[in-house]
Amino acid sequence: MDGRTFLADQPPLIDQHSHGTLHGELGLGSFETHLAVVAGAHGPAPAGTSYFDSWTGLALRRWCPPLLGLEPHCPPARYLARRREIGAFRAGRLLLRGAGIGTFLLEAGAPSELTSAAELAAAAEARAHEVVRLESLAEQVADTSGSVDSFIGYTAEALYAAAQHATAFASGATYCDGHAPQAGEVRRAADRWLRGRRPGERLGEPALIRHLLWSAMATGLPVQLHCPDPRPLAGFMRATTGIGADIVLLPGAPYHRRAAQLAAVHAHVYADAGPSPEETLGQAPFGKLLFSSGARGLPELYVTGARLFVRAMERVVREWTDEGMCGPEDGPGITEMVGSGTARRIYRLDAAAT
Repeated sequence: MDGRTFLADQPPLIDQHSHGTLHGELGLGSFETHLAVVAGAHGPAPAGTSYFDSWTGLALRRWCPPLLGLEPHCPPARYLARRREIGAFRAGRLLLRGAGIGTFLLEAGAPSELTSAAELAAAAEARAHEVVRLESLAEQVADTSGSVDSFIGYTAEALYAAAQHATAFASGATYCDGHAPQAGEVRRAADRWLRGRRPGERLGEPALIRHLLWSAMATGLPVQLHCPDPRPLAGFMRATTGIGADIVLLPGAPYHRRAAQLAAVHAHVYADAGPSPEETLGQAPFGKLLFSSGARGLPELYVTGARLFVRAMERVVREWTDEGMCGPEDGPGITEMVGSGTARRIYRLDAAAT
């Protein structure tokens, strides 16, 4: 059963946040390293165990083997042998095309060993759009800037140029208050950063990050905030009401409920539905929530992200229907709204071209 059959009664999902997949073959150790990242772990699994012994590992063994011609729940060694047998390129195509995702919003902006938006679109036979990371954009400008003035000027030019082709901007800001930093504050922060910076060093100056955020909002494009806890950004959300650009919160666990609550409060704020949408659907209007896989590296993570999301949505709306909270015709509409409809609307994706 492929992703199109799996989602036969739903339009393909729009994945609002991911990073692309790796090129090349992966051995057991490399594959498990990427599973460890998903589990939030560092280093090898304890002796006698495997990172396949996890929720993601179970989901992978349930949904990915059939896409490669194997039985569900086959042993990890058999699955990886099959992956090597058909080759990483073909395996990636089969997995991505079976994920049930029709449109990918791929974070871009820094050199990477992962697939580009164009490569991902070709492999998945789907659409892919770029989301430009603000910090990466500034870091690339800093690598070639010789002075504070040139850095500030070239950053503004690069941001404007990115806005002409990007679908959205993204930032990892953990704090932003209710007003843009003054020009002098921006210059002093740029001077501090550039004087002590080595090429390739990441941006960590709070004033520069706030400056980038306010500048991105001025373009009118949606801005994704990848924030562990969204509360320190509440002042920024209040201050940007009515300026014409949307904010999408992509928090870390366990803050998805809090992000949904903030989305309910602010008209221009939206939130990721998270890995357990049953926790966020009760906190915000359904049209304020969006699906994302967050996949990085393994094409399998697109499959598991999509499968787990749809299964969770099916459980919730079935429970609501059984309890009489909603009619049988309401459930598919709720799933469609969170799975693709809201993303299509706020990221301004033409329904015929997503």
